[in-house]
Amino acid sequence: MIREICKDPILLSRKAEPAALEDVELAGDLLDTLKAHRDGCVGMAANMIGVCKRIIAFENQGSYMVMFNPEILKKSQPYEAEEGCLSLPGSRKTPRYQVIKVRWQNEKFQERIKTFSGFPAQIIQHEIDHCEGILI
Repeated sequence: MIREICKDPILLSRKAEPAALEDVELAGDLLDTLKAHRDGCVGMAANMIGVCKRIIAFENQGSYMVMFNPEILKKSQPYEAEEGCLSLPGSRKTPRYQVIKVRWQNEKFQERIKTFSGFPAQIIQHEIDHCEGILI
């Protein structure tokens, strides 16, 4: 189900609660909402649709990926990026890392670890910031 984009800075500034198996349907809504906004958006966190759960969805080299409870384990090669967000007007400069190692759970809540680089790494960092209540 496509949900409305949350623009409430108070809700967006709250740290997300861990996701659980019962949140799989919510992840489907997050993915549907992301796809509906594909022209201007490459990633979303659950709080962007009004639910403070640690779930992100993003475009990853031509396909979509969902992560439950993602966390960055390692980061390298810092740089400054300029990013926008559907939940906030305009764009802002923010520090990012070219290469990140991420641990998360898939839709069956199996743990995964993978290293991402370039634009997918930047998207993941932005969405994990949302999970932490950090707004760019």
